Amino acid sequence: MTWTDILEYINKILNFVLFRINETPVTVMSVFVFFLFITAFIILGVMVRKTLNRRILRRFKIDEGTSYTLSRISQYTIITIGALISFQFIGIDLSGLAVIFGLLSVGIGFGLQNVTSNFISGLIILFERPISIGDRVMVGDIEGDVIEINIRSTKIRTLNNISIIVPNSEFVSQDVINYSHGDPTFRVDIEVGVSYSSDLEIVLQCLHKVADENEHVQKKPEPQVHLTSFGDSAWNMQLRAWIADVKNHPRVRNELNQAIVHKFRENKVEIPFPQRDLHMRSSVELPIKPQDDKEAHD
Repeated sequence: MTWTDILEYINKILNFVLFRINETPVTVMSVFVFFLFITAFIILGVMVRKTLNRRILRRFKIDEGTSYTLSRISQYTIITIGALISFQFIGIDLSGLAVIFGLLSVGIGFGLQNVTSNFISGLIILFERPISIGDRVMVGDIEGDVIEINIRSTKIRTLNNISIIVPNSEFVSQDVINYSHGDPTFRVDIEVGVSYSSDLEIVLQCLHKVADENEHVQKKPEPQVHLTSFGDSAWNMQLRAWIADVKNHPRVRNELNQAIVHKFRENKVEIPFPQRDLHMRSSVELPIKPQDDKEAHD
């Protein structure tokens, strides 16, 4: 077999018609070129996203959430344009594809409802921005930081450094707590009970000093101390302190709790154990029959 025969054989394979769309033949070569163009535009979109994030948008001092949204939209726009160009380059009329997609839409609607829902939810998240990169959120019982928003799902890194993939529809259809939305400040509430025999003024002074001595507690709004209720064995006190970054609330809560223990011990303020009063009633003597009395003596 000569090189001419090999080239002719390869040419027949590349020009083999797989199917036709609206009288337009789709060959092996056209499919190969199509995927080549799509791959090139996907790579281009990723490169543009990374360049915008790392070099261009940082110069304008745009916050992380906004820059991520702009870069993602740029990436998806480039990929969409690349897909349109790829279809036109290989000679496929998009009007013919619209007819086919219209016929397949019923089956796709039933079989890919979750995928479609997550896709639309991803677009809503990117444009409406109920959550952004770096936000501290809680979805159900999961608390963590948003580290990546994709078109189908969002990645959250928990406080234990575990990555959890959450479908985008969860952020649209369910209640989501976003601690960082618009304002990263957070109020830490510390509950503590003190004995009824304690001096209330000393208790108030101790809790105020604990807040004033912590470097993470803001001066404005000022920390507040409340006597919230009268418990069974203690006054239930609450220290309310504001911190600048919600992500620090576990550490600040721990520091305040430890400081309260030390401060109460220094000032002899007792944190009581749960107590219950037990009242005993004298028993009632039961009448004893003579026969029972005799058996008792025996």
